[in-house]
Amino acid sequence: MHPTIICFGETLFDILPDGAMPGGAPMNVAIHLAYNGHAPLVISRVGKDAFGKELTGFLESKGLPTALIQQDQTHQTGVVEANVSNKLHVTYTIVEPVAWDFISYDEQLAESIRKSKVFIYGSLAARHKTTRETLMNYLALAAGLKVFDVNLRPPHYTPEGVMQLLEQADIVKMNHQELIEIMSWFGKNLEEKESMEYLLKRFNKQLLLVTRGENGASLITRDGYAEHPGFQVTVEDTIGSGDAFLAMYLHRYLLGMPPSEALSYACAAGAYVATQRGATPEVPEHFTHALMKSSIYS
Repeated sequence: MHPTIICFGETLFDILPDGAMPGGAPMNVAIHLAYNGHAPLVISRVGKDAFGKELTGFLESKGLPTALIQQDQTHQTGVVEANVSNKLHVTYTIVEPVAWDFISYDEQLAESIRKSKVFIYGSLAARHKTTRETLMNYLALAAGLKVFDVNLRPPHYTPEGVMQLLEQADIVKMNHQELIEIMSWFGKNLEEKESMEYLLKRFNKQLLLVTRGENGASLITRDGYAEHPGFQVTVEDTIGSGDAFLAMYLHRYLLGMPPSEALSYACAAGAYVATQRGATPEVPEHFTHALMKSSIYS
Protein backbone atom coordinates (compact mmCIF):
# COMPACT_ATOMS: atom_id res chain seq x y z
CA MET A 1 0.00 0.00 0.00
CA HIS A 2 1.43 3.35 -1.04
CA PRO A 3 1.13 6.51 1.09
CA THR A 4 -1.38 9.15 0.13
CA ILE A 5 0.61 12.14 1.41
CA ILE A 6 4.38 12.59 1.75
CA CYS A 7 5.96 15.50 3.67
CA PHE A 8 9.61 16.14 2.86
CA GLY A 9 12.13 18.24 4.77
CA GLU A 10 13.39 19.41 8.12
CA THR A 11 12.67 17.88 11.51
CA LEU A 12 14.20 19.73 14.43
CA PHE A 13 13.88 21.12 17.92
CA ASP A 14 12.82 24.71 18.57
CA ILE A 15 14.82 25.96 21.54
CA LEU A 16 12.48 28.24 23.49
CA PRO A 17 13.15 30.22 26.70
CA ASP A 18 11.33 27.56 28.73
CA GLY A 19 12.65 24.46 26.95
CA ALA A 20 12.95 22.55 23.68
CA MET A 21 9.95 21.58 21.55
CA PRO A 22 9.75 19.40 18.42
CA GLY A 23 9.30 21.38 15.22
CA GLY A 24 9.98 21.75 11.53
CA ALA A 25 7.29 22.75 9.05
CA PRO A 26 7.00 19.42 7.16
CA MET A 27 6.64 17.48 10.41
CA ASN A 28 4.14 19.98 11.81
CA VAL A 29 2.01 19.77 8.66
CA ALA A 30 2.15 15.97 8.76
CA ILE A 31 0.99 15.88 12.38
CA HIS A 32 -1.94 18.22 11.72
CA LEU A 33 -2.91 16.12 8.70
CA ALA A 34 -2.78 13.02 10.90
CA TYR A 35 -5.10 14.70 13.39
CA ASN A 36 -7.58 14.99 10.53
CA GLY A 37 -7.49 11.32 9.63
CA HIS A 38 -4.76 11.22 7.00
CA ALA A 39 -1.75 8.90 7.08
CA PRO A 40 1.18 11.02 5.90
CA LEU A 41 4.77 9.85 5.75
CA VAL A 42 7.67 12.14 6.68
CA ILE A 43 10.97 11.99 4.80
CA SER A 44 13.70 13.60 6.90
CA ARG A 45 16.97 12.94 8.71
CA VAL A 46 18.02 13.21 12.36
CA GLY A 47 21.29 12.77 14.20
CA LYS A 48 22.27 9.75 16.22
CA ASP A 49 21.76 11.69 19.42
CA ALA A 50 19.25 12.29 22.20
CA PHE A 51 17.29 14.89 20.21
CA GLY A 52 17.06 12.50 17.25
CA LYS A 53 15.72 9.73 19.43
CA GLU A 54 13.25 12.12 21.03
CA LEU A 55 12.02 13.37 17.65
CA THR A 56 11.32 9.90 16.31
CA GLY A 57 9.58 9.05 19.57
CA PHE A 58 7.48 12.19 19.27
CA LEU A 59 6.37 11.28 15.74
CA GLU A 60 5.49 7.77 16.86
CA SER A 61 3.45 9.22 19.72
CA LYS A 62 1.41 11.09 17.11
CA GLY A 63 0.77 7.87 15.20
CA LEU A 64 3.21 8.64 12.38
CA PRO A 65 5.61 5.98 11.07
CA THR A 66 9.32 6.82 11.21
CA ALA A 67 10.72 4.34 8.68
CA LEU A 68 11.65 7.19 6.32
CA ILE A 69 13.46 9.22 8.97
CA GLN A 70 17.13 8.65 8.15
CA GLN A 71 19.78 8.59 10.87
CA ASP A 72 22.98 10.58 10.41
CA GLN A 73 26.14 9.26 12.01
CA THR A 74 28.02 12.56 11.65
CA HIS A 75 25.69 15.53 11.95
CA GLN A 76 23.51 16.53 14.87
CA THR A 77 19.73 16.71 14.87
CA GLY A 78 18.44 20.08 13.71
CA VAL A 79 18.18 22.86 16.27
CA VAL A 80 16.53 26.26 15.94
CA GLU A 81 16.79 29.00 18.53
CA ALA A 82 13.43 30.77 18.60
CA ASN A 83 13.09 34.33 19.89
CA VAL A 84 9.51 34.79 21.11
CA SER A 85 9.94 38.20 22.75
CA ASN A 86 7.47 39.47 20.14
CA LYS A 87 4.64 36.93 20.19
CA LEU A 88 3.28 38.13 16.86
CA HIS A 89 6.62 37.90 15.08
CA VAL A 90 8.82 35.02 16.20
CA THR A 91 12.39 35.12 14.85
CA TYR A 92 14.71 32.15 14.39
CA THR A 93 18.41 31.31 14.39
CA ILE A 94 18.75 28.08 12.42
CA VAL A 95 21.88 26.05 13.13
CA GLU A 96 23.79 24.54 10.19
CA PRO A 97 24.92 22.09 9.04
CA VAL A 98 22.65 19.54 10.67
CA ALA A 99 21.28 16.11 9.82
CA TRP A 100 18.34 17.28 7.66
CA ASP A 101 20.79 19.06 5.35
CA PHE A 102 21.91 15.59 4.23
CA ILE A 103 18.70 13.73 3.33
CA SER A 104 19.88 11.12 0.85
CA TYR A 105 18.02 9.81 -2.18
CA ASP A 106 16.39 6.40 -1.69
CA GLU A 107 15.56 4.54 -4.88
CA GLN A 108 13.17 2.26 -2.97
CA LEU A 109 10.92 5.27 -2.37
CA ALA A 110 10.56 6.10 -6.05
CA GLU A 111 7.39 4.08 -6.65
CA SER A 112 5.75 5.39 -3.47
CA ILE A 113 6.46 8.97 -4.51
CA ARG A 114 5.09 8.35 -8.01
CA LYS A 115 1.84 7.03 -6.54
CA SER A 116 1.46 9.56 -3.72
CA LYS A 117 -1.57 11.82 -3.97
CA VAL A 118 0.20 14.83 -2.43
CA PHE A 119 3.89 15.70 -2.07
CA ILE A 120 4.56 18.60 0.34
CA TYR A 121 7.92 20.39 0.50
CA GLY A 122 9.44 23.69 1.58
CA SER A 123 12.30 26.02 0.74
CA LEU A 124 14.25 25.73 3.99
CA ALA A 125 15.19 22.09 3.45
CA ALA A 126 16.71 23.03 0.09
CA ARG A 127 19.43 25.23 1.62
CA HIS A 128 22.11 22.51 1.30
CA LYS A 129 23.19 20.77 -1.91
CA THR A 130 22.57 17.19 -0.73
CA THR A 131 18.96 17.64 0.42
CA ARG A 132 18.21 20.02 -2.47
CA GLU A 133 19.31 17.44 -5.04
CA THR A 134 17.31 14.72 -3.30
CA LEU A 135 14.24 16.97 -3.27
CA MET A 136 14.56 17.83 -6.96
CA ASN A 137 14.89 14.13 -7.85
CA TYR A 138 11.74 13.33 -5.87
CA LEU A 139 9.84 16.24 -7.40
CA ALA A 140 10.66 14.87 -10.83
CA LEU A 141 8.98 11.60 -9.80
CA ALA A 142 5.92 13.04 -8.05
CA ALA A 143 2.88 12.71 -10.31
CA GLY A 144 0.31 13.86 -7.77
CA LEU A 145 -0.36 17.28 -6.30
CA LYS A 146 2.86 19.12 -5.43
CA VAL A 147 2.53 21.65 -2.59
CA PHE A 148 5.27 24.20 -1.95
CA ASP A 149 5.41 25.81 1.48
CA VAL A 150 7.60 28.89 1.09
CA ASN A 151 9.71 29.55 4.18
CA LEU A 152 12.18 32.40 3.61
CA ARG A 153 14.67 32.39 6.48
CA PRO A 154 17.74 34.55 5.72
CA PRO A 155 20.40 33.57 4.79
CA HIS A 156 19.12 30.08 3.95
CA TYR A 157 17.82 30.67 0.43
CA THR A 158 18.49 32.35 -2.91
CA PRO A 159 15.92 33.86 -5.28
CA GLU A 160 17.05 31.43 -7.98
CA GLY A 161 16.55 28.44 -5.71
CA VAL A 162 13.11 29.54 -4.54
CA MET A 163 11.93 30.18 -8.10
CA GLN A 164 13.14 26.73 -9.13
CA LEU A 165 10.97 25.25 -6.40
CA LEU A 166 8.05 27.50 -7.36
CA GLU A 167 8.17 26.17 -10.90
CA GLN A 168 7.67 22.61 -9.65
CA ALA A 169 4.56 23.25 -7.56
CA ASP A 170 0.83 23.05 -8.22
CA ILE A 171 -0.15 24.78 -4.96
CA VAL A 172 1.98 27.43 -3.23
CA LYS A 173 1.60 28.85 0.27
CA MET A 174 3.53 31.88 1.56
CA ASN A 175 3.03 34.76 3.99
CA HIS A 176 2.41 38.36 2.99
CA GLN A 177 5.99 39.43 3.69
CA GLU A 178 7.33 36.63 1.51
CA LEU A 179 4.95 37.70 -1.24
CA ILE A 180 6.38 41.23 -1.15
CA GLU A 181 9.95 39.95 -1.24
CA ILE A 182 9.34 37.53 -4.10
CA MET A 183 7.65 40.26 -6.12
CA SER A 184 10.69 42.50 -5.55
CA TRP A 185 12.82 39.92 -7.37
CA PHE A 186 10.78 40.77 -10.48
CA GLY A 187 10.99 44.52 -9.87
CA LYS A 188 7.28 44.65 -9.04
CA ASN A 189 5.53 46.67 -6.34
CA LEU A 190 1.86 45.75 -6.63
CA GLU A 191 -1.08 45.39 -4.27
CA GLU A 192 -1.55 41.94 -2.74
CA LYS A 193 -4.25 40.71 -5.11
CA GLU A 194 -2.39 41.94 -8.20
CA SER A 195 0.83 40.35 -6.93
CA MET A 196 -0.95 37.04 -6.47
CA GLU A 197 -2.45 37.25 -9.95
CA TYR A 198 1.01 37.94 -11.36
CA LEU A 199 2.62 34.92 -9.68
CA LEU A 200 -0.28 32.61 -10.51
CA LYS A 201 0.04 33.44 -14.19
CA ARG A 202 3.82 33.66 -14.38
CA PHE A 203 4.33 30.24 -12.79
CA ASN A 204 1.07 28.69 -14.05
CA LYS A 205 -0.11 27.56 -10.61
CA GLN A 206 -3.44 26.00 -9.66
CA LEU A 207 -3.67 27.83 -6.34
CA LEU A 208 -1.75 30.42 -4.35
CA LEU A 209 -2.36 30.93 -0.61
CA VAL A 210 -1.09 33.98 1.29
CA THR A 211 -1.30 34.22 5.08
CA ARG A 212 -1.40 37.59 6.86
CA GLY A 213 -0.96 36.68 10.51
CA GLU A 214 -3.72 38.17 12.64
CA ASN A 215 -5.25 39.67 9.49
CA GLY A 216 -6.31 36.36 8.01
CA ALA A 217 -5.39 35.07 4.56
CA SER A 218 -6.21 35.22 0.89
CA LEU A 219 -6.13 32.84 -2.04
CA ILE A 220 -6.30 32.92 -5.78
CA THR A 221 -7.07 30.20 -8.29
CA ARG A 222 -7.59 30.24 -12.03
CA ASP A 223 -11.28 30.78 -11.22
CA GLY A 224 -10.98 33.73 -8.88
CA TYR A 225 -9.86 35.39 -5.66
CA ALA A 226 -11.07 35.05 -2.06
CA GLU A 227 -9.95 36.40 1.29
CA HIS A 228 -10.72 36.00 4.98
CA PRO A 229 -10.18 38.72 7.62
CA GLY A 230 -8.97 36.28 10.28
CA PHE A 231 -10.15 35.64 13.83
CA GLN A 232 -9.27 37.75 16.85
CA VAL A 233 -7.68 35.54 19.52
CA THR A 234 -5.32 35.94 22.46
CA VAL A 235 -1.91 34.90 21.15
CA GLU A 236 0.38 32.62 23.13
CA ASP A 237 2.88 32.25 20.27
CA THR A 238 2.59 31.96 16.50
CA ILE A 239 4.93 28.97 16.11
CA GLY A 240 3.27 26.45 13.80
CA SER A 241 0.20 28.55 12.99
CA GLY A 242 1.04 28.61 9.29
CA ASP A 243 1.63 24.85 9.31
CA ALA A 244 -1.77 24.20 10.90
CA PHE A 245 -3.31 26.58 8.35
CA LEU A 246 -1.78 24.68 5.42
CA ALA A 247 -2.70 21.26 6.79
CA MET A 248 -6.32 22.26 7.41
CA TYR A 249 -6.62 23.87 4.00
CA LEU A 250 -5.28 20.75 2.28
CA HIS A 251 -7.56 18.53 4.35
CA ARG A 252 -10.63 20.49 3.32
CA TYR A 253 -9.36 20.85 -0.26
CA LEU A 254 -8.95 17.08 -0.56
CA LEU A 255 -12.52 16.65 0.70
CA GLY A 256 -13.67 18.75 -2.25
CA MET A 257 -14.67 21.83 -0.24
CA PRO A 258 -14.91 25.13 -2.18
CA PRO A 259 -11.70 27.21 -1.85
CA SER A 260 -13.27 30.11 0.08
CA GLU A 261 -14.87 27.78 2.62
CA ALA A 262 -11.65 25.80 3.05
CA LEU A 263 -9.88 29.11 3.65
CA SER A 264 -12.19 29.85 6.60
CA TYR A 265 -11.39 26.51 8.23
CA ALA A 266 -7.68 27.05 7.62
CA CYS A 267 -7.74 30.47 9.27
CA ALA A 268 -9.58 29.02 12.26
CA ALA A 269 -6.97 26.27 12.66
CA GLY A 270 -4.11 28.76 12.47
CA ALA A 271 -5.83 31.02 15.00
CA TYR A 272 -6.28 28.18 17.48
CA VAL A 273 -2.63 27.11 17.30
CA ALA A 274 -1.63 30.73 17.99
CA THR A 275 -3.54 30.52 21.30
CA GLN A 276 -1.46 27.52 22.39
CA ARG A 277 2.19 26.94 23.22
CA GLY A 278 4.10 25.09 20.51
CA ALA A 279 3.42 24.03 16.95
CA THR A 280 1.27 20.92 17.11
CA PRO A 281 -1.67 21.14 19.53
CA GLU A 282 -4.66 19.29 18.16
CA VAL A 283 -7.29 21.73 16.92
CA PRO A 284 -10.64 20.93 18.60
CA GLU A 285 -13.47 20.77 16.09
CA HIS A 286 -15.80 22.57 18.48
CA PHE A 287 -13.34 25.50 18.65
CA THR A 288 -13.24 25.80 14.88
CA HIS A 289 -17.01 25.76 14.61
CA ALA A 290 -17.38 28.25 17.46
CA LEU A 291 -14.99 30.68 15.78
CA MET A 292 -16.73 30.38 12.44
CA LYS A 293 -20.13 31.01 14.02
CA SER A 294 -18.92 33.95 16.05
CA SER A 295 -19.76 37.54 15.22
CA ILE A 296 -16.08 38.15 14.50
CA TYR A 297 -16.31 36.05 11.36
CA SER A 298 -17.46 37.88 8.28
